[in-house]
Amino acid sequence: MKPGPSRGLIAFTVMLPTLIEIIDTSIVNVSLDHIRGALSAGYDEATWTITAYLVSNAIVIPMAGWLAKLIGRKNYQIASIALFTVSSFMCGSSWSLNSLVFFRILQGIGGGGLVPISQSILLESFPREKHGQAMAIFGLGAMLGPIVGPLLGGWITDTFSWRWIFYINIPIGILSIVMNVLVIEDPPYMQRQKMKVDYWGLLFLAIGLGSLQFVLDKGEGDDWFSSHLIIGFSIVSVVALTLLAINEYYSEHPIVNLKLLKDRTFTTGATVMFFVFLNLFGSIVLLPVYLQMMMGYTSFYAGLVLGPGGIATMFAMPIAGKLVGKVNPKQLLAVGISICSLSTYMMSRFNLTTDFWTFVWPRVALGFGMGMTFIPLTTLTLSHIPRERMTEASSLYNLLRNLGGSVGIAFTTTMLSRRAQFHQTRLVEHLSPFDPAYAISHDRISSFLTGKGLPSTGADGMMYRELVRQSTTLAFADAFLSICLLMLCMLPLVMLMKRAHATAGGPPAAH
Repeated sequence: MKPGPSRGLIAFTVMLPTLIEIIDTSIVNVSLDHIRGALSAGYDEATWTITAYLVSNAIVIPMAGWLAKLIGRKNYQIASIALFTVSSFMCGSSWSLNSLVFFRILQGIGGGGLVPISQSILLESFPREKHGQAMAIFGLGAMLGPIVGPLLGGWITDTFSWRWIFYINIPIGILSIVMNVLVIEDPPYMQRQKMKVDYWGLLFLAIGLGSLQFVLDKGEGDDWFSSHLIIGFSIVSVVALTLLAINEYYSEHPIVNLKLLKDRTFTTGATVMFFVFLNLFGSIVLLPVYLQMMMGYTSFYAGLVLGPGGIATMFAMPIAGKLVGKVNPKQLLAVGISICSLSTYMMSRFNLTTDFWTFVWPRVALGFGMGMTFIPLTTLTLSHIPRERMTEASSLYNLLRNLGGSVGIAFTTTMLSRRAQFHQTRLVEHLSPFDPAYAISHDRISSFLTGKGLPSTGADGMMYRELVRQSTTLAFADAFLSICLLMLCMLPLVMLMKRAHATAGGPPAAH
């Protein structure tokens, strides 16, 4: 019998395109200003290059398992990489904003299936007792992608051109196609099957998730439900997703297999993953904004604060991958969640006199905690799923992971805006000549300005600007503390998950 390819080669083959897909979800963010200038577009218009990718990506992710069965998993993987590669070239060659948005939609469609397909192939290639190691490999891409994307995008844009953030995908995509053709083989149950196409499910899925992603991406900018557009898309999303759930439950070949949610461990794990990525994306969006807005850090120094967290994740994941097969994964998961909660609590203690290393250590703790969380969580969540359902389960799991990230960004930016207004309203009550502290500070600033030959009337403006800084700082603290508390709420759910062991000649045994 001809020996198959090594697990290491399989892991490299499936993770190569997955990593560039995850990086591409965030690589455009730092290049928006260059894109806007080159294509003569406004900033709000330019953000559609991000929204278009996220929407199409979100729609395709839960369809990956169904598409893999429809055309064969290997065929679908290769087709996805090919579409992603070609659309990357077209994105880099775009002649207008409309053309770039269109090709970003195609790129999102091509990239959407790569993450769940890669995860399912990895889990199938490794025996159940080695699933922790498989998820350590997968987790490096899933966790580092959002960190590497902005740093890589900024460097490429400054050094070459924004077009090269897309062109760089082409050689990697070509190599990935060749390696998938040569290395990956489908098991019999993942080869092409004859199925009736669930057109209604496809329609409801596209409308429901597309509308939801639009609401999450544009809600804060349009002041949420003060906007008729946001209200309209929210109603459409709720109706479409409700109809999707009804349709998929009774469909013979559902696009999204909702029956997987009957597994308590899978449902609980997917819920925990939603909040894990809410915590991750919420914090890594807030932290650089805090550093640049409140502390005056440059983009480079903000990147230096974020960078060590990625290194901590790389350090933690191999450790978690080895430990998950030796200790109870639930204990490891509880430790990881606790570390993540502690890190965001430390961030809530930041103030305007915080030094560089005090910013770095909570980020390092978060990176280490995420590495310790991701491995046992994914291993536990998918431990009871049969191999033939692994791609469908991975698709649903990764959909909730992505939605958690989107909700995290929307939640924290909204919290920041609302709490800044709240604190400003409370603090402005003290800007009164009858407040002793205000009167003393006002007199000191007025005397300072007069001594410099400047009008004393500038004291009011200086004190108001300081009030805005203080109220915004308090709002950041509230946002960090909120995601810390949400993360802590996940600890009781860990107890509901069942641990599974492979038994000889039978399915996993739960206890």
